[in-house]
Amino acid sequence: MQNQTSPLILTFGVLDPVGALGVQADLATFAAHGCHALSVPTALLVADSARVEEMHELDTGWMADQARVVLEDMPVAAVKIGAIASIEQAAAIAEIVSDYADVPLIVDPFLSSLPDAGMSDEDTVAAIRQILAPQATVLMLSQAELGRMAESWREPGADSSLEADVAELTGRGCQYVLVTCTQGSGNNRANTLFDRDGMVTTIDWQHLPGPFVGAGTTLSGALAALMAQGLDAPEALAAAQDYTYGALRHARRFGMGKFVPNRFHRAQALGRQ
Repeated sequence: MQNQTSPLILTFGVLDPVGALGVQADLATFAAHGCHALSVPTALLVADSARVEEMHELDTGWMADQARVVLEDMPVAAVKIGAIASIEQAAAIAEIVSDYADVPLIVDPFLSSLPDAGMSDEDTVAAIRQILAPQATVLMLSQAELGRMAESWREPGADSSLEADVAELTGRGCQYVLVTCTQGSGNNRANTLFDRDGMVTTIDWQHLPGPFVGAGTTLSGALAALMAQGLDAPEALAAAQDYTYGALRHARRFGMGKFVPNRFHRAQALGRQ
């Protein structure tokens, strides 16, 4: 027997029966990058490939106990926080990750597949901004999600630009903010990485028709896996974007709903050679 040599990544997130979102999706993405997932569920989804019908919160005490048991047993190379279900979960996770400040923390807390993108609870959104985002190495959210979050701090008449909203988050301690689906060159979309000094890099990508479920989860999972292997955020983003685009180009439709990213497309391509 050999000791585990693959980087270990602790992921908090939902349990999705389709495997398109949450911890099952992270398990696949991490494995595709040579990493191993340690998973702590936050909620159970009632979902198919077309939509999420319901989200059932799991007990916060159980969730926190599971995370601490795992962390006391094994060293982790990165932590990813996906969708959470309550302010109590946000507080518990924030306390846990504060003990691992040297470990890259990727926070991707909103699910675009939910009707409200997971932002209906204003207290939970505020908790993410106030106690999770300041600890994040990378906070990932779409331009629309950033705008909705910013409504919680903007004063009437205040600057509502993308740069001003990002500056609020980096000024509170977040090292990087990754804003997805910004306007790229021509008809392209872009993912743009910011730090305290402003824009670090922007990566264009050609819009694919879809519709997809799990694209954002794939990107943040790949980002976590690559940073667990020692890449810094700009390098990791470039590689994660390339991987995610390939997963979308080779996406599969399992049922009558949306396309699910093929997270093992590279391994399958090698197998066909």
